[in-house]
Amino acid sequence: MTGKRVALVVGARGVIGGNLIDHLEATGLWQIIGLSRRGGANSERVQHISVDLLDPIDTVDKLSGLTDVTHIFYAAYQDRPTWAELVEPNVAMLVNTVSAIEPVANQLEHISLMQGYKVYGAHLGPFKTPARESDPPHMPPEFNVDQQQFLEDRQRGKDWTWSAIRPSVVCGVALGNPMNLALVIAVYASMSKQLGVPLRFPGKPGAYSSLIEMTDAGLLAEATVWAATTPACANQAFNINNGDLFRWEHMWPKIAEFFELDVAPPLPMSMDVVMADKEPLWDSMIREHGLRNTAYADVSSWAFGDFVFGWDYDVIADGSKARRFGFHRHVDTEEMFLRLFTDMRERKLIA
Repeated sequence: MTGKRVALVVGARGVIGGNLIDHLEATGLWQIIGLSRRGGANSERVQHISVDLLDPIDTVDKLSGLTDVTHIFYAAYQDRPTWAELVEPNVAMLVNTVSAIEPVANQLEHISLMQGYKVYGAHLGPFKTPARESDPPHMPPEFNVDQQQFLEDRQRGKDWTWSAIRPSVVCGVALGNPMNLALVIAVYASMSKQLGVPLRFPGKPGAYSSLIEMTDAGLLAEATVWAATTPACANQAFNINNGDLFRWEHMWPKIAEFFELDVAPPLPMSMDVVMADKEPLWDSMIREHGLRNTAYADVSSWAFGDFVFGWDYDVIADGSKARRFGFHRHVDTEEMFLRLFTDMRERKLIA
């Protein structure tokens, strides 16, 4: 790729978008515009814009001047109570973004869409594993599929291209994000230590022994930019994962060791229920350990923890397509967890 590079990162405050901005900024090759509902602090290379992407008028008002954008990295997400209810807002945000940028950005080269294993039905129950990008679709609703179909239809006859990136559970450091498993585990372990109780796996019994994989947020950022800037990757989907598999029954003792906790037998429980009364405990931990003054509601999503720990079946996808196309980075998942926990401690997010 030659010429000026201007990235529009949609969903800039999430664990995926935030790490993507960090990676783009570190290369020194990009000007970056981050979109989110809350906005953010600008820097030399990063401009933040607060926008309601569900409002097409606000989207056009805020984005119509972004004529220099060359790449859209779409990682926005809005949660809803049911799978069917997820479709309308999440498709609308993508449509509004593209409809505002494409007519004015004459140098637009690529639109990158962040997806996930929901494309394969991983959220519904046991599915064919390892999942491959060529696997047939499942019965809708599924907004990831609808978003990709929109891009495919919109791209026909255009000079720009698209890519679809499909990570497993993404782990990184970010507050106020509903889908951050590493922080769920870290806060749960910190509270277990504070209360003097052993670290118990809270998920379904079958989940403790099933195969699973993770995707490091830093690795995901590199892969996303690689796919968006490699001509051979045009109009392709890629599974992106760390490259190793594990079972919680083997990983859990390693996590407990980091937090200097004993491991007790798993005990199935809803974290969303048992952690609902822990705000006073969290506030006391902030005072006692000098933690960053973060509202309990912004620390962790216990419902997301329940979701992941409820997978009593293998959740794995084949990542070899990305390797065949030239992306060879991998991450040791145990090392990733320990690195993230250390980072969280250094940032005074956990005790």
